Amino acid sequence: MLLYIVRHGDPIYETDSLTERGKLQAEAVGKRMYDAKIDRIFSSPMGRAIQTADPACRLLGLEKVIEPWSHEIEDERLTPFPDGKLKSISLVQNTYYRENGNINLPYERAYECTGINQSRIKEAVERIEKCGNEFLERLGYKEENGVYKILRKNEEKVALFCHANFGRAWISTLLHIPLHIMWSSFSYTHTGVTVIEFANNENGFTAPRCLCFSDVSHLYASNLDLLHDNRIDI
Repeated sequence: MLLYIVRHGDPIYETDSLTERGKLQAEAVGKRMYDAKIDRIFSSPMGRAIQTADPACRLLGLEKVIEPWSHEIEDERLTPFPDGKLKSISLVQNTYYRENGNINLPYERAYECTGINQSRIKEAVERIEKCGNEFLERLGYKEENGVYKILRKNEEKVALFCHANFGRAWISTLLHIPLHIMWSSFSYTHTGVTVIEFANNENGFTAPRCLCFSDVSHLYASNLDLLHDNRIDI
């Protein structure tokens, strides 16, 4: 199975919808999903993710399935670090997550990291990991001691349209990347596509393998700008 984790397009957060630019991005990633011959489409219940999934659904003739657990992480991601003002842990300068020994914190101690330790992100990540494993089990892969038992060999390509913080949190658990390293070192742009392979190995077990992260080649193919998160022209 190939799992496509797709961030929504350029948003208007106040109305939970897409900008005109975001709609063009959604059309572009929809064409990519069509060319990839996606078999099933899932979406966060939030408007910006649903609107991003709509072109793919239209082109492929598929109905989206809403996955409530894949909504964006909200209050749990807020931290008062370093100035006492609540902000997303994504807005904290990334050097704090690496300096003073933080970079060497192992996976299970990631929540001790400076700044992150003043948030409730652990609650959100644990929820996402639990629900994510239930989702994967529905698709034929049951988590057991760090690997996945193949309940049935799924040859499908499935796409989940979701959000940046949610996506990084789930990918952190899937690939066993310490959360603070995920936050300091990986940035997810609008309609970025991450592809994770679950190979149907003959011994009956598999493990997720990342084939690409936050890829935006579909934007280039559609002659759209490549501004990463509206900031950096890549």
